[in-house]
Amino acid sequence: MKTKKAVALCAALGVAVAGLALATPANADPVSNSYVLVGSDTLQDAGNALANGTTITGSNVRVTANGNTIGSFDAFGSSAIQAKSGGAYFARPAGSGDGVKALSRSIDGGNFSVSGNTTPAVAIPGQVDIARSSSGPGALANNNGALAYIPFGRDAVSYAYQGAGLDQLSAATLKQVYECTVTSVGGVPVTPVLPQAASGTRKFFLTAIGNPTLGSCVQQPGFAENDGTVLTGDGQIIPFSVASWVAQKSGAGQNRTGNAVLGSTQGSVAPTTGTGAAIAPNAPFYANTTWGRDTYVVVEQARIDSTNPKYDPALAALVDSTKTKSLTNFNSGAATSGAVKKKFGFLAPSSTVPLRANLS
Repeated sequence: MKTKKAVALCAALGVAVAGLALATPANADPVSNSYVLVGSDTLQDAGNALANGTTITGSNVRVTANGNTIGSFDAFGSSAIQAKSGGAYFARPAGSGDGVKALSRSIDGGNFSVSGNTTPAVAIPGQVDIARSSSGPGALANNNGALAYIPFGRDAVSYAYQGAGLDQLSAATLKQVYECTVTSVGGVPVTPVLPQAASGTRKFFLTAIGNPTLGSCVQQPGFAENDGTVLTGDGQIIPFSVASWVAQKSGAGQNRTGNAVLGSTQGSVAPTTGTGAAIAPNAPFYANTTWGRDTYVVVEQARIDSTNPKYDPALAALVDSTKTKSLTNFNSGAATSGAVKKKFGFLAPSSTVPLRANLS
């Protein structure tokens, strides 16, 4: 269960019980008194731990901005959020794509809305400071773009399934499964499932298997990503972040794996090693150029450029990998953010060089 600031919860619910935050649902939202993070479910648990504080490494680690707390909002929960005190209520960004769009509208002042969310479109200037993204900028890449994608950690993608007999599926087989030209593998009927459209993991997975033309058998009911409990029948499969699987199975994050099993897209190369609290990423699986991926936190480039009038030194420090308690640090000492992220299934990114991109 993720914990949030007790004072923020009490303000939101009108309950003056200081310890209540320890027993609140996972989707209880913070109210930031400095910076706001939204977006990817894959980075959510690690981001929450850093923002709320954790002792998972044996040391107390909490990322703050000049001593002020930051607010990390879950990708799923209530339909609308209020990110900052007195700010507008707006549709909850549900995934990487929505997170980057929310940051973009926070920068340009345009109206923000989320497909499938009935919350009315509203202008959100200055309401989002950082987007969590499980994928890079893709087609929006531009060396002079307004956004900076700063590496957060190395993840990998595979698939989760329910039942038995689907422990190793190649990209070619998965492409046929999602095109519905193959409906059973080794005599086991298979049903492909996809998470919500804004999911960075969904986008990455479909690219990795060859951009299939989705067939009519694919189930797309808008499920949250990295949630094995949505699989209710044998033979169902769904894309899954390996880092999220490690975090959930180790107890670092909320366990939503249900009865699912993590399969391998790389034959006998397993996504993880160990079991229980000792489960860990398998470095060779993460190193694969098709199935491994760097993940990012995204900010406005101008605010981290010391030569720009919009420069914000506190925000720049939050994404400075040389700072031991920043969002992008990847040192190994117990008192560092990097050590926390490793507990949540992330390895060091393949590059620490930021990527630039246009607004989404």
